[in-house]
Amino acid sequence: MLRRLRRVCAHYGSDPTFVFCSATIGRPAELAAALCGVAIEEVTDDGSPRGERLFALWNPPLLDDGSGARSSSNVEAADLLAGFVDAGHRAIAFTRSRKGTELVAAYARRRLPAARASAVRPYRGGYLAAERREIERELFAGRLLGVAATSALELGIDVGGLDACVLNGFPGTIASMWQQAGRAGRAQQQSAAVLVAGQDQLDQWLMAHPEEVFTRSPEPAVVNPDNPFVLLPHLACAAYERLLTGADEAYWGDALDDGVRELVLDDQLVLRDGRAYWSGRGAPAAAVGLRTGTSSEIRIVDTADAALIGTVDEARAFSLVHPGAVYLHQGRQYRVQRLDLDDHAAWATPDDCDEYTQARTDLDVTILETEQSVAVGAAGLHLGSVEVVEQVVGYQRRDTRTGESLGVEPLDLPPTRLVTRAFWYTIPDAVLRAARLGPHQVPGAAHAAEHAGIGMLPLFTMCDRWDVGGVSTAVLADTGCCTIVIYDGYPGGAGIAELGFAAGRRHLEATLEAIAACPCVAGCPSCVQSPKCGNGNEPLDKAGAIALLRAILG
Repeated sequence: MLRRLRRVCAHYGSDPTFVFCSATIGRPAELAAALCGVAIEEVTDDGSPRGERLFALWNPPLLDDGSGARSSSNVEAADLLAGFVDAGHRAIAFTRSRKGTELVAAYARRRLPAARASAVRPYRGGYLAAERREIERELFAGRLLGVAATSALELGIDVGGLDACVLNGFPGTIASMWQQAGRAGRAQQQSAAVLVAGQDQLDQWLMAHPEEVFTRSPEPAVVNPDNPFVLLPHLACAAYERLLTGADEAYWGDALDDGVRELVLDDQLVLRDGRAYWSGRGAPAAAVGLRTGTSSEIRIVDTADAALIGTVDEARAFSLVHPGAVYLHQGRQYRVQRLDLDDHAAWATPDDCDEYTQARTDLDVTILETEQSVAVGAAGLHLGSVEVVEQVVGYQRRDTRTGESLGVEPLDLPPTRLVTRAFWYTIPDAVLRAARLGPHQVPGAAHAAEHAGIGMLPLFTMCDRWDVGGVSTAVLADTGCCTIVIYDGYPGGAGIAELGFAAGRRHLEATLEAIAACPCVAGCPSCVQSPKCGNGNEPLDKAGAIALLRAILG
């Protein structure tokens, strides 16, 4: 967008100055230069207003030594939010998922007297614009004492007068942690920030290394301007705005020629005398999504009166609003009855069931191109392009209070395809023998190492575990050996795979430490289990993962 803007401004004789602002980002000049394509002068003096802040690290109590189970971070965060509100303090609780936002708000309201319960509300993406504006007005006016929110309320909204901030789980990066904690105390009053650890690998690693929370520098953000899924639609828009010529390399560099060639082959551009003209029908900008990388959304509709409940990105529809899914909105549960892909609508009815659902998926990865390869200990580490085919084949019903499985229901949904970037570890048979892993142990050991590796990846890249995916197998057809693949969850890649590849040995060492230091016996969410596993965390072999990683690292 910024390069297109510079190009149009230059045509009319204008040369705008850009001012980029960030509270916490690492290496800001590099990011700003990558965004707009011009040299940036960096100003990093911190003049942000804040009073004295107490920062607490809060690890939920261990419930069972053998299983490693801890009290729910949702419950602990709700208790803290309710405690602040009941004491008359204005507080915000940040959660890492939309479902977590709804649960924390609901739990907090239950713990408050009736007079204060209505002063706590959830706030997240997927709400209608009118709902979000109403909550913002109540928050700014001081009528809300507590709000449970996703990062939708973290950025771009200045809420003054907040006294406390509860972080329900490490938000994925040090930069986001300080961004969220900085929501409280902006009127220079005393404030409190509490990081409530989740059960996953990185949260528990930080609880064991508290100095890392306060001494690690904010991470740099990653962008990939040459990502064809981003570049090509914007080149089409640029050609519509003004024909493309060789002079436009000043904005898109070497990627311009390849992009124009692809668009010509796709009959979107025509070439005449070295110039590229838009040849499609209508203006292309309407088809370009600016918020999510896609302009396509699924509407969630109440079957009773056809009222719009909310929206969800089409890419996440199969896992979040499949038939039978339980969907939370403003503390109310809905059961999805029908997903209509042609009409881009999911039809749902209110449901008071005390359960939640988790999609089960089949994944298949094909390596399209290997661009770089290095040795990491006794394993190979590779970087390149992959195609991921994912199919939601069913969903698991679980009890909200106990997490106990209530059954698995089958689904028949079409597969989705994602062409993206990945890094992968290839593990020769000699390493498996050195780890003393029999054929029946390899799948569980590799699967456990994959989960832990994804959980620890945010230490080295600016991402959340939900931004990436993984596949592990005893033998991958494209490599001929045991392989662990970690892929970028965005079409064309956002730069996460490149940073993971660069971390290499440091990534594996941190992964081994996280698993080996966990006191559980057979594996738990703090070491090898994953909340997003499409196979229900089966099979997993904690001891095998430790042996495998030790054999790789020597």
